[in-house]
Amino acid sequence: MSDIVSEAWKKYLLQLQLHPLRTKAITAGVLAGCSDFGAQKISGIKRLQFRRLFLLMLYGFFYSGPFGHVLHKVLLEQLTASPWNNLFFMMYYGLVVDGRSWTMVRSKIRKDYPSIQLTSWRFWPLVNWVNYQYMPLQLRVLFHSLIASCWAIFLNLKARSNAIKKA
Repeated sequence: MSDIVSEAWKKYLLQLQLHPLRTKAITAGVLAGCSDFGAQKISGIKRLQFRRLFLLMLYGFFYSGPFGHVLHKVLLEQLTASPWNNLFFMMYYGLVVDGRSWTMVRSKIRKDYPSIQLTSWRFWPLVNWVNYQYMPLQLRVLFHSLIASCWAIFLNLKARSNAIKKA
């Protein structure tokens, strides 16, 4: 089994070297799907919501992966990207995934966004310090994406409408 994992890891690193943007986008999409799967299970949803999972995979593929590839600096990220990422996720989740009205989404953001952003500012600087201090350059986006998948579970649970009943 370890030979299979070792070989897969080598192939991943090669793809990361040859096609960094595509590899990071696919990785972020897969991890976004995994984080939504985890969030659905943790929140007690009985039947997996594939549409929601797919939409969040698209978010990871088209936004998180490419964004992480292009902009990845701690201070700049915390002052610009972090507030935008959290706000954009809440809007995307509310409008696209949950299909709520802009009025409902705006109300949810006003209520929950400040505490989410404060939590982000406590959490991400430490993660990024570890990333820049200990991770090799070619693995930084992967490390960030793995941690971001855990953060996405937190965001996913916070962004959910309280009015939605467990399916």
